[in-house]
Amino acid sequence: MKTPIRARQAAAIFAVLLLSTTAHAVGLFRAYVASDGNDANPCTLAQPCRLLPAALAAVADGGGIWMLDSANYNTSTVNITKSVTILAIPGAVGSVLAIGGPAISVTTGGISVAVRNLVITQLPGGGGTDGISMVANSALAVENSVFENLAYSGVYAAGTGVVAVTESVFRGIQGYAIFLENGMRAQVAGTRMLQNTAGVHAKAAGAVITRATLTDCIISASVYAVHSYAENAGASAAISITRSTIANSGTALRAESVSTGAAEVIIGSSQVHKSGYRWQVLGGTAAVASYGNNQFLDYAASIGSLTLIGLE
Repeated sequence: MKTPIRARQAAAIFAVLLLSTTAHAVGLFRAYVASDGNDANPCTLAQPCRLLPAALAAVADGGGIWMLDSANYNTSTVNITKSVTILAIPGAVGSVLAIGGPAISVTTGGISVAVRNLVITQLPGGGGTDGISMVANSALAVENSVFENLAYSGVYAAGTGVVAVTESVFRGIQGYAIFLENGMRAQVAGTRMLQNTAGVHAKAAGAVITRATLTDCIISASVYAVHSYAENAGASAAISITRSTIANSGTALRAESVSTGAAEVIIGSSQVHKSGYRWQVLGGTAAVASYGNNQFLDYAASIGSLTLIGLE
């Protein structure tokens, strides 16, 4: 017969085992990776994993993954299928490489993904494409991150989801810094896009609306700084720019429509200078509109007319 003390001890041990089993089943609230970690570890602070896929398997839906020091944390595309925040702690360079495809891929709908303090670049000769590719009706937040030397786009997003990019840098990208299509909505704030082939592209095909809002941004040295493109009838693409600077580009503002698709670029409280074309309006239902409080300097060429709209 068990004594009361032994019974309580047995109950306590059972409770600990049950709690441990439950925690394992639902995943960690916070998982950790480190340069000296091991993917056979449980991804805890005391025993971190080495690579992001192992941490993603260990973390709970809605949890976070912390990069504890400076290292690269993937060997192939990181596929994200749950809501998660991935961040490098202050002072660490948390690197994710585009190798044989995008560095990070999101194809699961209805989730929320955030990255913070990351450096996303391409492995030389590794066949990389985009920095982050999201082809899903999900939400993506990018904060204080650097995208550089990528073969395609820094952020590529397609679908009826949302993208928010704040205080980040895109440079040396061979395609677009940010490419949006098929109904995606984006807010970009306090971000620099430097020496990329193109800056922000909003494309719509079919009966969808693709929109981007840029605030307090700098776009420099691109073939196209911003480009809204409605591919066919019923499509709508729009880019709105506020308190931003566009400089040293082939074309600063480009709105292009096909058939009766609606494409527009709206700009206010901003500066455009030293570009081959201040604006290009291509197609009868395209428009570049100004609130009249912008500075267009250096008298560059233009195609089509600028539409003036009043301040409310």
